[in-house]
Amino acid sequence: MPPDKTTLAFDTSAAHCAAALLFGGRVVASRYEEMARGQAERLIPMLEEVLSDEGAVWEELDVIGVGVGPGNFTGIRIGVSAARGLALSLGVPTIGVSAFEIMRGPASRPGPRQQIVTLGGPRDTFFVQSFSGGHPVGNPRVLGGDHLWSDLDFPAPPPGSELLGPYAEPLSLGFGDGVPGPYPFNTSEIDWPRAPEIIARIALEKLSRGGDIAAPAPLYVRAADAAPASDPQPVILP
Repeated sequence: MPPDKTTLAFDTSAAHCAAALLFGGRVVASRYEEMARGQAERLIPMLEEVLSDEGAVWEELDVIGVGVGPGNFTGIRIGVSAARGLALSLGVPTIGVSAFEIMRGPASRPGPRQQIVTLGGPRDTFFVQSFSGGHPVGNPRVLGGDHLWSDLDFPAPPPGSELLGPYAEPLSLGFGDGVPGPYPFNTSEIDWPRAPEIIARIALEKLSRGGDIAAPAPLYVRAADAAPASDPQPVILP
C-alpha cells in the first residue's frame, strides 16, 4: 500500500452518507449519517467537512475511492457521479469498490484463498460473488426467490472455502448432500460507518497493482424495479 497517499473515500449506496479521509494508511477524519434521501445535497458538504477536519484541501488528494454497489440505484448514481466529477476536476485516480469487496475487506485480509460473499437483495433474493486470493472472480449472481435452498443453481466452492455475509449459513446448507464441506462461515453484515475506510484501503491496493484503472461505474446485479423514465438517460463518458 502506498504509504504517503492522501485518500478520500465515500459511499452513498444505501440509506446513508459516509466519508473518510486517510493519510499514510491512517484514518484522520470521518463522517457517517443515516438518511433515506438527500444524499445528493449532503455529499459534497460532508466531503468538505471531512477535509476541513484535517485542514486539508481538494488539491492535496492523491486518490478517491467510491462505493459502487450493489445497493440503492439512486444512491449509487449519486456517489459514482460525484467521484467521476471530482476525478475530472482534480486529475486524480478514482477507483470504484463494490459492496462485495467491502464485505470481504482488503485483499491482504487473512483467510482462506477461496471465498463466496453474500449480500441481501429484494424479495427473498440475495447476491453472491466469488473471490480467489482476495480478488473477485466472474460476475455476481442473484440467488433465492422462488428457488429452494437445495436447488440453487450455483457451483459449490472448493473444500475449505469461506462463506461471508448475512446469507452465508443458508448458502452453506443450500449446497445439499454430496458436496465437499463443511464450510467456515461468517454471517456478519457490512459495518457501514467503517465502509469508507475499507473502500480507501481497497482503492490503494488496486492503485498499487499498477496498470490501467477503469473509471468507477455502478454495479447493478439486477434490473431496477421502477418503470423506466420517460426522458432519455444521460450518456456516461468512458
